[in-house]
Amino acid sequence: MNYAYTGRSAAGAVDGVLDGESAARVADQLLGAGITPLTIVPAAGRPTSGWTLPRPDLRQWLLPPVRAEDLLLFSRQLHTLLRAGVPIMQALVGLQESATSERLKQTLQQLRGGLNAGLDLSTSLARHPQVFEGLYVALVRVGESTGRLDEIFLRLFHHLEFELVMRQQIKSALRYPMFVLAAMAIGVAVINVMVIPAFATVFKSFGAELPLATRVLLGASSFSVHYGWTLLLGGAAGGWALRRWIATAAGRLAWDRFKLRLPLAGPIVRKGMLARFARSFALALRSGVPVEQALGIVAQTVDNQHIAQRIEGMRDSVGHGESILRAAAAAQVFTPVVLQMIAVGEQTGALDELLDQVGELYSQEVQYELKTLGQQIEPILIIGLGLLVLVLALGVFLPVWDLGSVALRR
Repeated sequence: MNYAYTGRSAAGAVDGVLDGESAARVADQLLGAGITPLTIVPAAGRPTSGWTLPRPDLRQWLLPPVRAEDLLLFSRQLHTLLRAGVPIMQALVGLQESATSERLKQTLQQLRGGLNAGLDLSTSLARHPQVFEGLYVALVRVGESTGRLDEIFLRLFHHLEFELVMRQQIKSALRYPMFVLAAMAIGVAVINVMVIPAFATVFKSFGAELPLATRVLLGASSFSVHYGWTLLLGGAAGGWALRRWIATAAGRLAWDRFKLRLPLAGPIVRKGMLARFARSFALALRSGVPVEQALGIVAQTVDNQHIAQRIEGMRDSVGHGESILRAAAAAQVFTPVVLQMIAVGEQTGALDELLDQVGELYSQEVQYELKTLGQQIEPILIIGLGLLVLVLALGVFLPVWDLGSVALRR
């Protein structure tokens, strides 16, 4: 029977028609091709036996999204319940009652509805792509087929824990520089709008030609006072246009490339992506996911469109018979350390273990560089603050010094 589907892959939204025994089988085919299914319905348009996302409720837009901490706790609790022999339906009922997130409660209720309708757990999870990413769904599918579902949820817990720690460290490293930049911006705004206009009246009474620094300072202050709203409006419009551009496929690709080339943050972003790739790929291989399917899944989890495209190219090369090492070398995004580990892993059959070591290595490097990021940015902030103070001092005090020298001569 033919089924029409829509989904998303590393390249963006996709749709088409596939032949399968059931909607669940079609979902298996799509996940194997690296596509997270969103809707699967009979191609003839019959309303029965279809598989589709539930209709969105407008009230759900007001609910906060499921946090990473909630999903982390859900995975750990479900592992414990399944390992203790609790049936999956009973486990979901207990987790739904104890969940603190309203959106997660609704998601668990919909999961139970999918299971009652005859769907397996992985297919039910795939109906909620905003909560469960492609790697999560694929590993649960492997756990169902191998009978090791409790072990899969434990691995997912450790994977989500690693992702959460990385995000928290990035936020912690950026908190101080962002606070300093915000304080500088507020200080400049207050000086331009409130302080310099008071000096402008005094400078005009001098009746003499003012120094260049003072004229520039007075011009900037006058523009801020009279046309500051255009700056705010232009900044808001520019930010909105940037977000819309990044939302496009070409814009997202260009933006992700730009992030990799940033002077200080670029190497950290690249190492973070390599750590995520290595850990996710190792997790998928250790759980029994085929190499080609694992690469398609990992491409959707690296959170960088440029690297995702290169991994998709790796998947195509492996599908045509190339070794993982040759495909990785052709991608031109991996460091020699990663390539060497892949080479040894392919020769010894321990690719998952070596990739896990690569992920641990780069995660430690990222942690160290994030801890020292503040020390690297601090001299730049001090120089910028010093230049700002110098310009303000020259603009304000040069006329006073000139008048003082003239008075002394008299």
